[in-house]
Amino acid sequence: MNIDDHESFQHMIDESLAGSISAEREQSLREHLASCGPCQGYLSANNRVIAGLGGFSFEVNPNLNARVFASLRLPAQQVQAAQPGRRRWALISVAAVVLTIGGSFVDLQFGGLIASVFDVQRMQVRQGLLAFWIVPSLCFLLLFPLLPLLSKAGTQREERIL
Repeated sequence: MNIDDHESFQHMIDESLAGSISAEREQSLREHLASCGPCQGYLSANNRVIAGLGGFSFEVNPNLNARVFASLRLPAQQVQAAQPGRRRWALISVAAVVLTIGGSFVDLQFGGLIASVFDVQRMQVRQGLLAFWIVPSLCFLLLFPLLPLLSKAGTQREERIL
């Protein structure tokens, strides 16, 4: 028999001992074990190892569980700390409102000056400011409160993929 076939059946033996083998593959493994001495030896050795593991008796440090759980919580806390909180998003949104209103007010006040410098009508300056400053600013202003929701949705989608 080919060495690759033995490796394949040894993987099947490992799956069988772990309880994660399908019924068809288990039947194929039984048929193979009936005629293959090396694979029978591999199964026997694994069974002895598994039986020996149950016979060990040793004391575990009582703090071990707490340390293991703490080490598991630490990365989760670091990820949570890296994500901005609601208060930060609220401050960013307020800053966006102030900048939108303030910038729009200043630009509209200096519209006459801009119109005279570029020799255009004041209405054209206002339309330009509306199209290129106020509307995009309002769009960004509306987007800021949605960012935490979009961020959470992306994180949840990523977790489902993994």
